Amino acid sequence: MSARKSAELSPESIARSNRRRLAAEEGALALADVERQSIEIRKNMARLREAREAKQAADAAL
Repeated sequence: MSARKSAELSPESIARSNRRRLAAEEGALALADVERQSIEIRKNMARLREAREAKQAADAAL
């Protein structure tokens, strides 16, 4: 059995904990960025669809 107290953390466990925390934060930021980009893409697709439909309607009216 180790003489080390359970409340005492080793430098390796602190570093591991920090890496996990940073990975979680970066993952959350990446997911937010992907969501923001997908919203922008959907808005652009809707804009292009409306422009295409308006052009098709104008062409059909001729």
